[in-house]
Amino acid sequence: MHPALGTALDRIAATENFDPTALPPLYAAVDPEALTILLESPAPVTVRFEYANDAVVVGPDPQEVTATVTGLEGAR
Repeated sequence: MHPALGTALDRIAATENFDPTALPPLYAAVDPEALTILLESPAPVTVRFEYANDAVVVGPDPQEVTATVTGLEGAR
């Protein structure tokens, strides 16, 4: 799993005040292996998906990958 996906899961858990192990499996929302391939590609990529009632955005910075989590209620 790409480190940015782990960061996204940690941020969701912190936002929702959950233990990360209490979150539903990531593979129920997206294919983690496919996301890893996209995020490790040489092209700049931004991936958006819904997971655990949050809109997750994972996108590359020139030096690192960042993950931002926004509650869906605030995004609507």
